[in-house]
Amino acid sequence: MLYLYAQQDAEQLAPLLRQALPDIDLAVWPQEVDGAAVRYTVVWNPPEGFFARFPRLEAVFALGAGVDRLLARADLPPTLPVIRLTDAGMAQQMAEYALYGVLRYQRQFDVYQRQQAERRWQPQRPRLAHEVRVGVLGLGAIGAVVATTLAGRGYAVSGWSRSPRQLPGVDCRHGSAALDTLLAETDVLVSLLPSTPETRGLLDRERLARLPRGAAVINAGRGEQLDQEALLELLDAGQLRFAQLDVFAREPLAVEHPLWTHPSVTVTPHIAAITLPGPAVEQIAASLRALQGGARPEGWVDRQRAY
Repeated sequence: MLYLYAQQDAEQLAPLLRQALPDIDLAVWPQEVDGAAVRYTVVWNPPEGFFARFPRLEAVFALGAGVDRLLARADLPPTLPVIRLTDAGMAQQMAEYALYGVLRYQRQFDVYQRQQAERRWQPQRPRLAHEVRVGVLGLGAIGAVVATTLAGRGYAVSGWSRSPRQLPGVDCRHGSAALDTLLAETDVLVSLLPSTPETRGLLDRERLARLPRGAAVINAGRGEQLDQEALLELLDAGQLRFAQLDVFAREPLAVEHPLWTHPSVTVTPHIAAITLPGPAVEQIAASLRALQGGARPEGWVDRQRAY
């Protein structure tokens, strides 16, 4: 049996799962079942204690690319396989989100927005795509698409990852020393890194200050990677020009937080890349079949790396 917990998308996901996996019984929360009969779960933010009712669970499928909160749960056995989504329609959305921010920087739409508030008519110097240096942090399944998409649009793209990568049109770098160099050569920083012990707090005051004066920051990875207070100080000082933020250390962002009203910050509610039901179910079904065949599916989470 497979048990689905997805409060908002269950009505869309359930019929798709039944169609993709006709030989597997599907139960949908809050349906009562014999917990010992459940072998797999498909989940998004289940309540505490959720997994404890399934003693014979063989794998957990996460309805997203990020699994940091899932791995931190006390009711999830440390040896239980966790399989995350590696794309499922999210890569294209993320590329569009990043492109929006890069275009805002290149065409100086953020500047014009502030000028509009001041009723000031002042054309700015145009800038071509190849003059804009974009740094992409995280070159996994989604980050690779973002980096190559931006490179294909003519931007000068550098990418940074934990291990070496090769991508067409992208200057790929890895290692801590390479990160410092990349930051110093970046006009628009796009962070798509997963949440791991190594990435939490990565974009602290010191690293943000390495960006050239007037640079922009786009964060669609995880909120705890970015020092929000340092970001605000650098924006106020004019060191950074603007920030486009989709993720935050605590979500939803508190209504009194100064990021909401800062004139150089664009806030979006964790929507840069939304899981699409159809592609997600296709990937989950393929991964489950791979497991049943004794193979390790795409999206298998390495708990040491936390992704």
